[in-house]
Amino acid sequence: MTAQQERTTAPSDLAHRASRGTLVTAGGLWGRALLQTASTVVLARLLDPTDFGLLAMITAIVGVADLVRDFGLTAALIQSRTMTSRLWSSALWLSVVLGVVLSVAVVLLAPVIALLYDEPRLVLLTIVIAPTLFVNGLAMPMQAKLQRELRFTTLAHIDVGSMLTGVVLSIAAALLGWGVWSLVLLAGAGQVYRLVALWICARPRFGRPRISREVLPLVSTGGSVFGVQLLNYAARNLDNVIIGYQLGPQELGYYSRAYALFLLPLQQLNGPLGRVALPVLSTLRDEPERFRNYVRGAVLVIGYLTIPTYAVAAAVSGPLIALLLGPGWEPAALVFSLLAVAGVVQAVGSVQGWLYLTLERAHRQLVYYAITRPLVIGGFFLGIWWGGIDGVALVYSAITLVLAVPGFWFAIRGTFVHGSDIVGPLLRPAIVAVPAFAAAFAVVQLVDTVAVLELLAGGAAGLVPIAAAFAVPAYRRDIRRIAGFVAQVRRRRPAAPEPGAPEPEAV
Repeated sequence: MTAQQERTTAPSDLAHRASRGTLVTAGGLWGRALLQTASTVVLARLLDPTDFGLLAMITAIVGVADLVRDFGLTAALIQSRTMTSRLWSSALWLSVVLGVVLSVAVVLLAPVIALLYDEPRLVLLTIVIAPTLFVNGLAMPMQAKLQRELRFTTLAHIDVGSMLTGVVLSIAAALLGWGVWSLVLLAGAGQVYRLVALWICARPRFGRPRISREVLPLVSTGGSVFGVQLLNYAARNLDNVIIGYQLGPQELGYYSRAYALFLLPLQQLNGPLGRVALPVLSTLRDEPERFRNYVRGAVLVIGYLTIPTYAVAAAVSGPLIALLLGPGWEPAALVFSLLAVAGVVQAVGSVQGWLYLTLERAHRQLVYYAITRPLVIGGFFLGIWWGGIDGVALVYSAITLVLAVPGFWFAIRGTFVHGSDIVGPLLRPAIVAVPAFAAAFAVVQLVDTVAVLELLAGGAAGLVPIAAAFAVPAYRRDIRRIAGFVAQVRRRRPAAPEPGAPEPEAV
């Protein structure tokens, strides 16, 4: 799709494509979530917590190299106003160069990583994982191209296929007694599948090896995005490094599995919304009312799907962890509950990133993150000193919550987006979450039976206040608005309007 085609076709059916794209992407990521949950349930019973801890030690550090490899170019490619063939070719070659350089760098640093944790087994693991940086480098611009073209069904199929490939092979390897190597296979096999599928769908044309000056604006924007991503990554992953260094792989195994489960609702919601929101809001940035309307709708969906969900999940964490991970994983339950507040804040906070990127204020976001993310990182040291893995989870949630309000104020200051566009949609789901948590927690404490029955009883009790809330007209209006978003998908795609005709409003 050319830049001119994007400008011509995107407005005419943007509401349909945005809403359908969100649901299609959600379907794909929910499929991934089911597969990921299944793999977690099975692998937690086949492997030792130490195996998960060893992999978490590596990925916490190698992930930094992966951010450098991307350098914010994915986001920059998506929000770029134009995309010429020369620019596209330059982005491809730049990604290849970064992937190769960073893969080699990680291989060379493998002994240093092992020395940091005093764990010799990490040397070979790191060397084997390093080539995934090159694989991701090839895949990144192709995924950005499909996102720009709003080919969300294709991306959803690739998401599910890559996860299915990794899950099947990793479970087979674990049954054969491969231990931690089955977890390496889980990530590596899926990434190779993803690269092959993206190559077939995007059909990249590299051209002759050359990185033209046209790519410099992308690098400039991407540099700010990279700075934000790097600071954000540190704020979300240095806890793994600190826990692994201070407490060892077993405690890190408990923490990393709780953190992975805590991330599941975030990934299944923020993934589809974010993938669709960036190209859509980039198209709407010159239309303030439609832009604000889309933001309000997205925050409404995020609020209702995450705030009550995390409230009930935190209340039933004991039987939930027992059911999903099995015996021996009890320390992960409290960590999961304590991280629930951070889950809500991160879900809503993803909207901040959309605003910064689509309103072309990435440099401003970098300034904010440079100030606030060191505070979060400092909280990890305070938390582990105060209460081990439980202290890290508690302090992380507390600091994340405190920073939420100034974070949004700084993001929307000087723009046409209002504070009410963010706060308004969140009030009612936040109110109903309080009695939902209380009811679920009380029932779990009173019922003493097998984990599955405790989970069902607590979950049902938490749903009672949520269901009762819909007797209130304001809650019913919110649900009708969300349902309207789904109804938009079923409508036939409108024909391109005549010049001067009014355009459909984005939901």
